[in-house]
Amino acid sequence: MPLPEKALISEIRRLGHNRQKRLLATGIGDDCAVLSASPDQDFLVTTDFSLEDIHFRRQWHSPESVGHRCCARGLSDIAAMGGQPVALFLSLALPEDLPQSWVTRFILGLTRLAQKHGAALAGGDTAQSSHGILADIILLGRVPKGKAVLRSDARPGDRIFVTGKLGGAAAAVVKMEKRSKSKLNPKEYRRHFFPEPRIEVGRVLREKELARAMIDISDGLSTDLAHICEESGVGAEIDSERIPRAQCGKSKREVSLDLALHGGEDYELLFTAPSAVRMPRSIHGVSVTEIGRITRRNALLLRMGNRTEELIPRGWEHFPRG
Repeated sequence: MPLPEKALISEIRRLGHNRQKRLLATGIGDDCAVLSASPDQDFLVTTDFSLEDIHFRRQWHSPESVGHRCCARGLSDIAAMGGQPVALFLSLALPEDLPQSWVTRFILGLTRLAQKHGAALAGGDTAQSSHGILADIILLGRVPKGKAVLRSDARPGDRIFVTGKLGGAAAAVVKMEKRSKSKLNPKEYRRHFFPEPRIEVGRVLREKELARAMIDISDGLSTDLAHICEESGVGAEIDSERIPRAQCGKSKREVSLDLALHGGEDYELLFTAPSAVRMPRSIHGVSVTEIGRITRRNALLLRMGNRTEELIPRGWEHFPRG
């Protein structure tokens, strides 16, 4: 078995270390690689897998939902850097018995979201698969020279914010696992089936210099906050009562704190801001909530009423070790 995901990425980062900095401004360790494209702008490049029975299941997700979610994963990385999407590349491996109608609907779901945010499907590759559907995308974005918002710039004293509400995507997965033979209504769990990457919010945070460090919440709040802290060499303390929790299902009941902390695929933005910044309560109609502060101490802490405990990251990880 390979190393756990975090250790595996660290090993790849070590083995693939590149001392050539003329083109590569930011490499492994952030949401996107940053390439110095011209005197006035940088390119952002990100890639994401969508694997059948890992990221989606055909009995749960419509082809349009699979395509939309596949594209949203990459767009959310561009949003986390404050960038503007430009082009999309798709490599698609398909089993021999897959109906063409499924493929057509998948492509429509993917391209509708890409075009909404200004990204053109510019190329890719196809192959036959013996083990289900595999979709791999590369997304290219752009940002003004030197202005990409990185994970590594958080400073002690920064306030921590999240956009939107958390845990809704994970709540859908929990529900589907309990009802494995029946589908959920996508309208009741839209943040799972048709997530909306926060491209415009990320752009405003960059343009107005509101965010100092930023990441998208794909693996879960606890894990993605740990990524910011690790890359920035800082710690964090967040307040459980401030974490905005999604409401979903027919009852519109709030999800559990556990799902809000550790559930993945929300594709909201998690960012830090200097203490003096005046943060709006919403940007482009998306709520912005302060949940804690960056600290000097190299630890993650969670306030639970009158007590404080260690926050152990328990978001999504490939190749976990028990």
